Amino acid sequence: MLDELLAAWIGRQRWFGGKGRPIDELSIDSDVELSPGLRHLIIAVWQEGSRDRYQVLVGERDELPDRLNHALIGTVGETYHYDAVHDPERMGLLLDGMAHDETRGGLRMRHVPGVTVDTSPRSVVLGAEQSNTSLVYGDAYICKLFRRLIPGVNPELEIITALAARNAPHIARPYGWIETDLDGTGTTLAIMQEFLSPANDGWDLALTSVRDLYASLPQVPAGEAGGNFAAESRRLGTATARVHHELAEAFPTDVIEVHEVKRMAESFRRRLGLSVAEVPQLREHVGFIEHVYHQVELLTTAVPVQRVHGDYHLGQVMRTPTDWVVLDFEGEPGQPLSERRALYSPLRDVAGMLRSFDYAARHLLTGHSRAAELEPRAQEWADRNRAAFIDGYIEGGGVINQADAALLRAFELSKAVYEVVYEARNRPSWLPIPLAAFRPRAS
Repeated sequence: MLDELLAAWIGRQRWFGGKGRPIDELSIDSDVELSPGLRHLIIAVWQEGSRDRYQVLVGERDELPDRLNHALIGTVGETYHYDAVHDPERMGLLLDGMAHDETRGGLRMRHVPGVTVDTSPRSVVLGAEQSNTSLVYGDAYICKLFRRLIPGVNPELEIITALAARNAPHIARPYGWIETDLDGTGTTLAIMQEFLSPANDGWDLALTSVRDLYASLPQVPAGEAGGNFAAESRRLGTATARVHHELAEAFPTDVIEVHEVKRMAESFRRRLGLSVAEVPQLREHVGFIEHVYHQVELLTTAVPVQRVHGDYHLGQVMRTPTDWVVLDFEGEPGQPLSERRALYSPLRDVAGMLRSFDYAARHLLTGHSRAAELEPRAQEWADRNRAAFIDGYIEGGGVINQADAALLRAFELSKAVYEVVYEARNRPSWLPIPLAAFRPRAS
């Protein structure tokens, strides 16, 4: 039976969120034939009393070409069942469906009003993702399929369509989406956007800069080394401020009053207490962190809040030939949709990017034979690029006054505390990277 094959197969997939835990039960909640040989499934997976739902596009063939062997789910009788996202002969249907606003068995495929979708490109799967699957159609489109399904409109679709309607810069243009009803709620299954083919990932560019700095002579300052990245960091700061401005124009804004700001500081402190209990290496930094949090408690003015990116780092931005583009506005995938749509200070995004600069600076030191010798260079690179990003953010219209600076520092340290726990659980050798955040610094 297909459900038994899926139960044996799904635990090995990169995008499956329950790896390492036994599957108690798997059932097929929805089974829609999109065309002969192609079925869209929504499957429910029960583990330790909780349920998650995933979408799987299942292809069926009497004979399986060698190019699809890696996608095999299993056989039922003489029919091969496989993960059809890897089959460009089948995935053209999604492109065609969005181009023509088709509805098939409850799946609504739609294109953004006013755009034309070219249905001729063939698809190929990007291989780097963890939680979703993206199909690239030629050099025109990228279609992100959300594997784990949460009822509701995905925040990314909501944001990019609103910003595109305003002709906002610094985003990848949306072209279409696929949706269905889950628990009686319209739910995003996929989003198709402009594919930025002549672009480079921000994380990769930053690491190239750090490598060049490490390879340069010790007496060469970071600003003179071949991998100087500060100009790009400044441009990225400017682009970030402009995205925040567009978000504030496109969606409602608000303020959180002083008593709510104090509660936020209390929540930071509670997380710190729990984190110290789990990671004792944090204990020696508690005094410094508490001092930073206390500065937030002393604030006497309300804090503006708005829609933000929510999961902002160098891996979420692309450098095109003309400027920076911001991707993946869906927020932290593990959080409920209500939290991902909530209003926050834009400084939360700024803090996330500052943490990303620290990670880029020290990532290559993990296991490096000259790590101690290169640490000052890592600090120099991080400080230079953090400062450039902040300068660009202010230049682009972002506001960081004295009160904002205190809140930004608290956001950053709260993020670093979270990172400490994450690294201790998953990559202990990386623990020195977030721990370095608790050394006093100028920026």
